[in-house]
Amino acid sequence: MNKEMLDLASLAIDTAKRAGANACRAAISSQRNVEVSYRERKPETIKEASTRDLQITLFVDGRYSAQGTSDLRPQALSRFITDAVAMTRLLAEDPYRSLPDPKYYAGLVERDLGLCDPAYARMEPAHRHDMARAIEAASFAKGGAKLVSVTSQVQDGRGEDLLLASNGFQGFSESTYYVAGAMVTAQDEGDRRPAGAHFAVCVNRGDLPGPDTIGAEAVSRTLAMFGGRKIATATLPIIVENRIAPRLLGGLLGAMSGRSVQQKQSFLADRKGQKIGSDLLTLVDDPLLVRGLGSRLHDGDGITAARRAMIEAGVLREFYVDWYYSRKLDCEPTTGGPSNLIIPPGRRSVPEIMKDLGRGIFITEFIGGNNNTTTGDASVGIAGQLFENGAPVHPVAEMNIAGNALEFWPKLIEVANDPYPYSSQRLPSLVFRDVVVSGA
Repeated sequence: MNKEMLDLASLAIDTAKRAGANACRAAISSQRNVEVSYRERKPETIKEASTRDLQITLFVDGRYSAQGTSDLRPQALSRFITDAVAMTRLLAEDPYRSLPDPKYYAGLVERDLGLCDPAYARMEPAHRHDMARAIEAASFAKGGAKLVSVTSQVQDGRGEDLLLASNGFQGFSESTYYVAGAMVTAQDEGDRRPAGAHFAVCVNRGDLPGPDTIGAEAVSRTLAMFGGRKIATATLPIIVENRIAPRLLGGLLGAMSGRSVQQKQSFLADRKGQKIGSDLLTLVDDPLLVRGLGSRLHDGDGITAARRAMIEAGVLREFYVDWYYSRKLDCEPTTGGPSNLIIPPGRRSVPEIMKDLGRGIFITEFIGGNNNTTTGDASVGIAGQLFENGAPVHPVAEMNIAGNALEFWPKLIEVANDPYPYSSQRLPSLVFRDVVVSGA
């Protein structure tokens, strides 16, 4: 626990109560972020930023406001909070706003989720520059004369977050993160210049792949776009690559939020306990995953984190309902939003699956598009690789898939064995049958 942050949060709570707040919650965040990028074999960006701010949530005579400041000098902070309480009194009443019942804080246990790399303190500027240079060099070594440009990028940061509420909640977390990647542009036929990228993200530096791996993957993904073209509209099996599967899942997650349900903007509002996908669709939210990018011991309300099956064998089990919307919906809260999302992996690799699908498309990129959480309708551009009997035929581009989520997810026929490790959504590649792919 950071005593200075705790003292500031306590001062904020005490000041708010003296100014007339019935209840309040203070959140303090302290962050340090560093970024280095290289282009044309010399530094393009060198940035370092440190921020510290406080967010105060106030409940005053049935009224509510949330306000923030980065001026944490005690006298200035006291003035800011006193004024914030006075301003909150001018707002309209909202009878559903309150701090959570303290019973939802029960079970909070301090445990090490591995979110703070102890080696971060030994991170030197030379480490960042060496990594960025090595990624750029590896990219050119892989792509050679075909490459137009490479921008390599390395980022890292460390943060501390404290949450304190006037009804007894207290939580503190420390975390680090590392990002390393490359953005590559190459020269295809004519004036075509496909661009691709590969980035790895983790909380522990030891989990980053080496610069050769990062550079080679960025170039490989870019060169795979060479010669991309449309095919005639067809109904085909598709495989959605693991790293872009979260985009596919976004339409479901938006409709699973308590706010969408309460505002009647969710096509899933009346489908809890019903089938919305195939038996292979199981979605687990696990906030306690060690070294998970979305891991946490509690959510923003202070509600104790717990592993939940949100969708089980195609059946919708839970919504993401924070304290406020649980009161408006007259139901139990779950949690305010996703942490680490997991679809349990299957047994076969993507190449093995391809061999049994005949002709299909392996989708490696989604472009533009939209999701309507009210209706479940969605449309998105795609790019990837046409394959036949397990062998690549040619890249595809400028194509589109569209439909309704309640018709799409029942078509899930297999889940690959390749959960993507560099995201809070650790999803494997997903296989769907009979999808209409619109092209020429």
